[in-house]
Amino acid sequence: MTVKRKIIDINEELCDGCGQCVIACAEGAIKIIDGKAKVISDNLCDGLGACIGDCPQGALKIVERETDEFDEDAVEKHLEQQKKAGPMQDTLPCGCPSTQIQDFSKETTCLSANKPVSLASEESALSHWPVQIRLVPPNAPFLKGADLLVAADCVPIAYPTLHNDFLKGRAVMIGCPKFDDKESYVEKFAEIFKIARIKSITCLTMEVPCCSGLPGILIKAMEKAETTIPLKKVVISNRGKIIEG
Repeated sequence: MTVKRKIIDINEELCDGCGQCVIACAEGAIKIIDGKAKVISDNLCDGLGACIGDCPQGALKIVERETDEFDEDAVEKHLEQQKKAGPMQDTLPCGCPSTQIQDFSKETTCLSANKPVSLASEESALSHWPVQIRLVPPNAPFLKGADLLVAADCVPIAYPTLHNDFLKGRAVMIGCPKFDDKESYVEKFAEIFKIARIKSITCLTMEVPCCSGLPGILIKAMEKAETTIPLKKVVISNRGKIIEG
C-alpha cells in the first residue's frame, strides 16, 4: 500500500560512498551499491532522518512523496538477515575486494561476557579493514574520532605482541616510507586530519634509517591540515624490542 509520507532521498552526485549513513541507519535501509549509498527498499526507511547528520557530504535529505508504508515487521526480518550475514562489508568506489570496508569492532555484551579469559589475548585486536595507507579512504567511518596507530610494514613482523600492546582500541594504518610515495602519504593523512578529528597518533617504526621518514610524513600532514595532534613515536629493534618511546 502506498501513502504520502516523509522518506530519505540521496543525492548520488554528492555521495562519495563513505558508508557513514549505512552505520547510522538503525533499520539497515541504506546500503553502498556500486560506490553510492542507496535506500534498498522504501518500506525499511522510517523517514525520521537519523542518518542525515552523519553524511559528511550533505548528500541526504528528507523529502515527502508517494511511497510504500514504513513496515516495522519487514525491518525486523531484514535486520535478522543482516545479523546472520555477518559484519558490514561495503565496497568502496574502486570496487577492489581488498578495499571492502569492514567493521569488526561490534561485539554484543553477551559475547564479551562469555569470552574465555584464557583465549582473550590470543584473539585479533584488529577492528576494521582495510589497513594499508593507500587503501584507507580519508572519510572511513573507523577513523572518526579515533586514536590512530600508524606503523611501518615491517613492525608487525618484528614485534610479537603488537595486538595487545598497541593495536587494541586503535584504528591502524600501515605502509612503507621507503618504497611508497611519501607525498601521497602526506596528502592522504592531511585529508584524514582535516575531516576525521583524530584524537592521538602512535607511530611505530623499525630502527632502520629508512623508517625514520614516517613520523616526518605525519608532521608534514598536520602542518598541511593546519592542526596539531598528540604524536607518540616508538622505535622497534630488528629483534622485536622497544628501543625508543
